[in-house]
Amino acid sequence: MPSFVPINGLHHFAYRCRDAEETRHFYEDILGLPLVHVIRQDRVPSTQEHCPHAHIFFRMTDGSCVAFFDLGDDARQRLIAGRIDVLGPTDHHFIKSIYFFDPNGIRLELTTPILPDAHPTLEKYELNAHDELAAWEREKSRR
Repeated sequence: MPSFVPINGLHHFAYRCRDAEETRHFYEDILGLPLVHVIRQDRVPSTQEHCPHAHIFFRMTDGSCVAFFDLGDDARQRLIAGRIDVLGPTDHHFIKSIYFFDPNGIRLELTTPILPDAHPTLEKYELNAHDELAAWEREKSRR
């Protein structure tokens, strides 16, 4: 039997959302999960496809997150059309990720820390999360 690297916990699940601010309001203001990180990029990290998006993260009490992608348009089909079994590892500077689809077609991402102590990096992201989301909303409305 092959030896597997244990999956010790969940960093985040990521889903597609219609609108980042609407999603923030629900998860942060109504459910009480703090917005802790916003990544704004022009390219999909795993494929380098041009697709401006915001990736928003809400922390649960165990430290894991639920996350969402706001593509600013209805480009979901472009991402699904790739159907690549495994992509990565992708270097996100403090974590590395691999991407793959489960049998139901749900895209999963597994991450591992690459910095000995990523805590200061995560704290910085949390401090800037609301400003980053507001900037994304302004940019999206200009399109």
